[in-house]
Amino acid sequence: MTNASTIPTWTLERFLRAQEKTHGGSGELTELIASISVAVKILANIVATAGFKGLHGYTETINASGDVTAALDREADEVFVKFLSSSGHFGLLVSEEQDEPVPTGSNATGAKYVVAFDPLDGSSNIGSNIPVGSIFSIWKKRDANAPAALSDFMQTGRTLVAAGYSVYGSKTSFVYSTGHGVHDFTLDPTIGEFLLTNPKVEIPEKGKIYSVNESTYHSWSPSVQRFINELKVLDDQGNPRCAARYVGSLVADFDRNLKKGGIFIYPGTAKHPRGKLRLLYEVIPLSFICEQAGGMAVDGKQAVLDIVPSAIHERAPMIVGSKREVSLFMDIMKEHG
Repeated sequence: MTNASTIPTWTLERFLRAQEKTHGGSGELTELIASISVAVKILANIVATAGFKGLHGYTETINASGDVTAALDREADEVFVKFLSSSGHFGLLVSEEQDEPVPTGSNATGAKYVVAFDPLDGSSNIGSNIPVGSIFSIWKKRDANAPAALSDFMQTGRTLVAAGYSVYGSKTSFVYSTGHGVHDFTLDPTIGEFLLTNPKVEIPEKGKIYSVNESTYHSWSPSVQRFINELKVLDDQGNPRCAARYVGSLVADFDRNLKKGGIFIYPGTAKHPRGKLRLLYEVIPLSFICEQAGGMAVDGKQAVLDIVPSAIHERAPMIVGSKREVSLFMDIMKEHG
């Protein structure tokens, strides 16, 4: 029998409204995040039934980032574009699946924000039943009296007004921050609501997990190789400093390390000096979330949130996680870089 005292009482929308009152919001951002959460609910159902609908294969198209598009990528992109365009609170959106920013019907002086998102991160794993997810970032327009423009996306992560992600797996989660901590919600499918399961996510200062694609080891710089080798050094009990855990789905690896402590590493390689992750809708929003939870995020030279984007599909390395491990990474880069 369920103990009534353990049942979460905060729905996402109630929590957003309470935060709005506490921090003096005007309501538009609340409604925009709530709209994103509804799109996530739709995608959760699409992902769960993808196998029945034949959405686990690939199309014959290449997206704006140069990746082969999965059938589910296209479906997810349509959900975000069509659903969010009707929210009325932002003028332009950038998607991994679109070559150029997509204008909305509300791209006028009254729309406050621009949105960038990865509609379905890790979609190549659908056929293997590995968790996938969605990532979003929201900036305020530079000029409140002008229509949204490409330049509105060329702002650092320090100016983000909100960022978040969802994971579609054994549960569907919705994790977001508006700069006042990180809040974690879980979808209760019986009532169709996101319920608050952790009002203040904090990443442990020291981690025991590292996540990286070690098949690319020989294409890393000597400094990155040295760091990974350092994580494998055994202690007096014969245990390595950190254990390797790598799913190959960015949101799944990030979510686990955020909650358990650890470091996620996607460095540049000889073939891809800037890595393969996209700055606007993968690297910046997840780095923002991690810093809000007490962690660190760097590209190997500087804090990710200090990078000024120069293109909507720009790539950047990302080293993100617990402070001890990210600080060690930077120390090794400075000493041997």
